[in-house]
Amino acid sequence: MTNTLWTAMLVMALLLASAVAAWPSRSAPRRQPRSRIRCALYLPLSVILILDLAACGRATSEKTVRKLAGSSEAAKARQEAESASRDIIAAWDTETPLTLGIVAIEDVCAGGKAKEWFFPTGDDQYKIRCTMYVTAYFGADPRQMADTLDGVLTAGDRSGSPIPFGHDFQYARTVIDYYRGKTGDPQGPGTGEPTLLFSAGTVRLNWDQVHSSGTHELIEEPHPCGSDDPPMRRCLREPASTSVADLRRKYGMVFQLTFPAKNYHVVEK
Repeated sequence: MTNTLWTAMLVMALLLASAVAAWPSRSAPRRQPRSRIRCALYLPLSVILILDLAACGRATSEKTVRKLAGSSEAAKARQEAESASRDIIAAWDTETPLTLGIVAIEDVCAGGKAKEWFFPTGDDQYKIRCTMYVTAYFGADPRQMADTLDGVLTAGDRSGSPIPFGHDFQYARTVIDYYRGKTGDPQGPGTGEPTLLFSAGTVRLNWDQVHSSGTHELIEEPHPCGSDDPPMRRCLREPASTSVADLRRKYGMVFQLTFPAKNYHVVEK
């Protein structure tokens, strides 16, 4: 609706400007026939140009989004993105002391917006963008926090490991010393128990606080899945019958591995 209004206003402004440009001025000498021909051609060509630009600036229709999301190119990119994340999760499960409990995947394909004349966000630059969100939940023994984190770093030390944390990560070593009782709060006095290791562009590792003092923050449950609408929307909880609370009861505490949102399929306008 907004895009239609802007298009109408642009066309009306152009029509008015064209009429003024073509109208002979009383004070000006009579224009040559060739100039009049140019003015006559200017109006329809300009209108066609405006309408063409308006068409390019429309929001992507749901029919087009569904078609592009179901294309073979989108399906291949979707499978590759999910497989890559699952391979990394499998490495965390087999190479570290953590035990995999839940894999949560959300996959959403959205159409581009109409032309953003003011405050552009870039959402008007594509016909469709498909994004995947992947999170994995692991169980661990809270009594072995130092050894568990040390095992994560050892796995990351191996050449070619997809685990981005190794013993060259000084802050991670400080966190391990904290759980061994060798140092105070890793981020400074009064900051409390740590809950995070972060690697930009790869993964984020959070965990339950296990010390009795402090806020005792816990990993939350995954967002519940709404209704699926493939290929535009897909939501997976694997296994569906297991919750974060179940993992906590079974193992004592929970680690959460979060992947950055991945735009795996984008079609530009």
